[in-house]
Amino acid sequence: MPAADPDLEFFRTLEQKLHRPEVRRSPDAVRALLADEFIEFGSSGTVYDKASIVAALVEESTAEAALVPDVHHFAVQSIAPDAVLVTYRSSRRYPDGTGTRTTLRSSIWKLIDGRWQMLFHQGTVVPSP
Repeated sequence: MPAADPDLEFFRTLEQKLHRPEVRRSPDAVRALLADEFIEFGSSGTVYDKASIVAALVEESTAEAALVPDVHHFAVQSIAPDAVLVTYRSSRRYPDGTGTRTTLRSSIWKLIDGRWQMLFHQGTVVPSP
């Protein structure tokens, strides 16, 4: 699928795979979704590369991994013949149930060797009202 007319549901499915606990806990599944040059500016302020995000997700607590976020305002747009920009807002409850954390998210997906892989991701926490 060329990026000229990106399929919203296709990219939503790809993006949300990384939200699922069974994918997050599988180093092979995460490696398959991330490009070798992957970089993330995490909502915590931490900068991750592919190896560090794979390691961080394996260490994620079961309770935290199980908190799949709700996704709102999902959008996808072509930024090059082989790349798309995905943007959305995610919200998820804190593990202790005391509130919700809302984050603005953006990802760049690139077609690499016939397979879409995430090249870049950023999460920015939205302050609580």
